[in-house]
Order: sequence, then structure tokens, then C-alpha cells
Amino acid sequence: MEYLGHTQTASYTTGPRTAQSACFLPAVGAQKTFDTMPGPSPLRRSLTSLPWRPSTYYQTAKVSPTTALMQSQSGPLSARANLAELEGIKVPPVFSAARNALYTRYTPNDWMSANLSNYSVSDRVRGNAERIRYDTLRLCREGEDRTKRAQEESGKRLGERVTDINFWKTELQHETDNMVSEISSLQEAKRIAEKALGETENPLHVAQECLYNREKRQGIDLVHDLVEKDLLREVDVIKQCQDKIRAVIDKANVQLNLNRAAQHELEKDTADKFSAQHLDEKCHGLRNTSGGIAFHNGIEQLDRTLSVPETWAKFSNENIQRSQAERAASKNLRAELDKVLNDCANDMWKQFNCVNTALSERVQECTDARNKLQTHLDKVLQEVFDMEKNIEFLKKSIKDKEAPYQVAQTRLETRIHRPNVELCRDPAQHRLVSEVQEIRETVEQLQAKLREAENALQHLLKTKSALEQQELLKGLLLVTSFGSPECFN
Repeated sequence: MEYLGHTQTASYTTGPRTAQSACFLPAVGAQKTFDTMPGPSPLRRSLTSLPWRPSTYYQTAKVSPTTALMQSQSGPLSARANLAELEGIKVPPVFSAARNALYTRYTPNDWMSANLSNYSVSDRVRGNAERIRYDTLRLCREGEDRTKRAQEESGKRLGERVTDINFWKTELQHETDNMVSEISSLQEAKRIAEKALGETENPLHVAQECLYNREKRQGIDLVHDLVEKDLLREVDVIKQCQDKIRAVIDKANVQLNLNRAAQHELEKDTADKFSAQHLDEKCHGLRNTSGGIAFHNGIEQLDRTLSVPETWAKFSNENIQRSQAERAASKNLRAELDKVLNDCANDMWKQFNCVNTALSERVQECTDARNKLQTHLDKVLQEVFDMEKNIEFLKKSIKDKEAPYQVAQTRLETRIHRPNVELCRDPAQHRLVSEVQEIRETVEQLQAKLREAENALQHLLKTKSALEQQELLKGLLLVTSFGSPECFN
């Protein structure tokens, strides 16, 4: 049997104890010697069946602490003999090498199994190492090929990028040359307009001198007749022509600024393209053996790009389109300059002829004008009356919309206080919101219409005042003399 708390290297023999063995251990010399090695006890376990035991060369024995084991004589096996004697086993004092061979650690099968296990482990480890070497070689070759392809693809993309930059740079330079030519043409047209503006001072001085001479008439001849109006109109026409020329000159100045701004953008974009082309050509020319290459940790995570190829091309295209649009506007402005100069010359000449023919038609024109003024004045008065009624109606309509507007908003405000999930955006909520919006839109439309009506009323009142003044002048003109031969001078 085996005792708990002891290692399994110890073995014990069961059986009855003798009275002598229970008292003391016999001396070594008193033991009987044997010529042959006795066989192992059938109840004794082989040590080779305990491969997990902590020690190979030691065994434990159950010994009484009162027993004087030190009484044994000399000899390495005296303790073992005494222990066997305590257990009732006759053991010779001397053991042979054959007896010790029975207590070896492993069997040949264990030895063979251990060797086979070592061979298997060696094959498995070597196979794993060989696979790792092959995978490493394959990975290195794939990485080399992938890196080479990536570098070639990057170089190809850089070459395409340089081509694109060169294309847009050429287009920008061509458009810049066209813009410079257009700026020169517009400056020349502006110079001609400024010269024409200076030349209108002489006709203006002549018309003003005629008005001054007509003020020398005496008595009843001093009237505000059609000739005088024509003269004033001539002065107005000349001034209007001057204003038109000044306005178109101002537009030319603005257009010149726009042209120069477009030219500046083109030149700036061209300079950026030149710089980008230089840098991309430098990048395209870099090789693995080039100088100046270095590590830049984290540079691939730094994104300072401001555009993509589409927006990049769109930017230059928009600059070109803007320049083309400005050039087209500049051409139209030059055509407008020529047209304004021709129109002003025709208007001034036409007004000059009107002044010369106005004297013979003065009486009939004044009578017809008085009758028409009276008719228009009546229509304007009626329209003023109707417009005032319309304004009152609009104000009343706006006032009537206040109560429904308040009701709708109060309903919405009240429904806000519904608890929890009851705060539902139901059809009633949608309709109330749309109702508020409809009423607001209606009120806004009415207010806009009210402002429009008030503006129309003001215009009507102004027109009424002007018509009354003109009617009064025409009446005074009809009751007085129609002038003298001095008017034809």
C-alpha cells in the first residue's frame, strides 16, 4: 500500500510483523547472507512505471523515530537491509548489479519513443523553419515586385501630371496674350470716347448761348414756348450724351480693371503651373540612386492638398473661361462705345433739326398738348381716387388677417404642451403650420401690394402735379402771344 503525503518512489510490503522487528533493528552482522540475488517482491512496484517521480536515486521508508538507525554497521546498504528486516523481508546485505538494473528509470520502449518523438519534433520544427524561409523569400520577392510596380506607376502618373500641367500652362499663356491684346484695344477705344466727350462741349455751349439770347425778348414775347423746350431738350440731349459717354467710359474703366484682374489670375495660375511643373519634373526624375532622397516620417499622413484633379482642371478652366468672358464683355463694350458715340451724334443732330422746325408748329402743338394734358389729368385724378380706395381696401384686408393668424399660432402654441409621445406631428399639426405659413404669405403679399399701391399713388400724385403745372403753362401760353420773329433767329 502507499501512504498519502509521500512520493510514489517508495514501495511497501504488506504482511504480519514479528515481535522482534517491532522492537529494534538487528545488527548488520547478524543478517544471513545469500549467494544468489533474491527476486523482487511481487507486491513491489517497478520504478520505471513512475516517469513523473521527482527523484530517480532516492526512496522513502516508514521508520519509527524511536528506532536507532545509527546502530547499523558500515556499508551503503545497511539502512535498506534494516528497512527490509522491519517489514519482514529477508534481504541479503550485499546486492549485485543485476538487482540495481531492475530499478532503472526508463525502458527501451521509452527510449525509442523519446527518440522518435525527438525525430518528429525535429522534422516538424525544420519543416516550419523551411516554410518560414520560403514564405520570407516569396514575400520579399512580392514586395520587391509590388514596390517596383508602384514606383513605375507613380512615375507614369507624374509624367501624365507634367503633361497636363504643360497643356494648361500653354492654354493659360495663350489666353494671357489674348487678354493683353484686348486690354490694349479697350484702352484705345476708351481714348477715342474721352476725345469725343471733350468735343461735345462746343455744341452744348452753342445751345446755352441761344437760350441766353432768347431771354432778351421783351414783354409778351418772353414765353416758355416749344422752341425754348427744344433748346432745353437739346441741352439735355447733349448732357445726356455726355452722361452716356461718361458712363460707358466708367464701364470701360471697370472692364479694364476686370480684364487686369483676369490677367492677374491667369499670370498667377501660370506661375503656379510653372512652379508645379518644375517640382513634378523633379519628382519624376528622382530614382532610387538619386541624391537628396531621405526619410520623411508620417509624410504620407500629411494632406495639404487643396484640390483634386477635377477641381484642379476646373480652376484653370474657370480662369480661362473667366478671361474669355471678360474678353467677350470687353469686345461688347468696345462695340457699345462705338454705338454710343454714333447714337449721341445722331441724337444731337436730330435735336438740332427739331429746334429749327419747332417754330412753325408751335401753335398747333401747344393746343393739342393742352387738350391732351387735360384728358390725362382727368384720368390721373380718377385713378388717384380709385387707388386711394384700393389702399383702404388692402389695409382692411391686412387687418382682417390678424385674428385668423392669432388663432392658428395660439393653436400651435397650445399643442406644444402635449405630454410625451402625444407630442405628435400629425396632420392637424401639418395643417396648422401650413395655415400659419399661408396666412403669413397672404399678409406679406397684401403688404407688398399695399406698398406697391402706395408707390403707385405717389407716382400718380407726382404725375397729377406735373400735368397741372403743364396745363397751367399751356393755358398761359394760349392766352398770350405766340412769339415774334426773334424766335427764329
